[in-house]
Amino acid sequence: MKAISVIVIIIFLCSSVFAQQAALNNFNTERQRIAKTGVYVVGSYAAANVIYGSIAAQNATGSRKYFHEMNAIFNGVTLGISALGIITAKKEGSLNYVSSLKKQHALEKLFLFNAGLDLAYIAGGAYLQEKAKTSVKNSLKQKGYGQSIMLQGGVLFLFDGIMYFINKKHGEKLYGLGERIQFTSTGNGIGVLVKL
Repeated sequence: MKAISVIVIIIFLCSSVFAQQAALNNFNTERQRIAKTGVYVVGSYAAANVIYGSIAAQNATGSRKYFHEMNAIFNGVTLGISALGIITAKKEGSLNYVSSLKKQHALEKLFLFNAGLDLAYIAGGAYLQEKAKTSVKNSLKQKGYGQSIMLQGGVLFLFDGIMYFINKKHGEKLYGLGERIQFTSTGNGIGVLVKL
């Protein structure tokens, strides 16, 4: 009877571990899908701006010419970064809880860091616009570039903010999985408690 009890307990524990790993795999697959969708969204936006900005810059005059020119330049860089993200993305395989947690935190921090950069773009664009008011040389260029950089920084700030909150919300599922696992210690040793 003891042998059957031990076998049942082992089977039960193994099934709990497999269920936990399946939940982690589902979580990580969804995290990758969210990130991939974000890269495609920002990449598509950038590609559209490169095309439109290049065409519009040829047909515009004054500060509008430089506005469209900077939209094409700025989004050319964004498109390159997006393409690099798509090319270098690889399937992660099965991650344990700690690795999943690290990946989740890194992604959330990345979007917060990017949002800070976006605010710096907006400030830089505002500086160029102000400088254009007193500049004798290149005032139209500074004004157009400043407006473009402010616009693109604002769009990226919105994008990074949305991606941060989507990933933060998704991350709550991971934290829920972690609450079901507890490390315990007794006078006889240490152990792992899995809440069902």
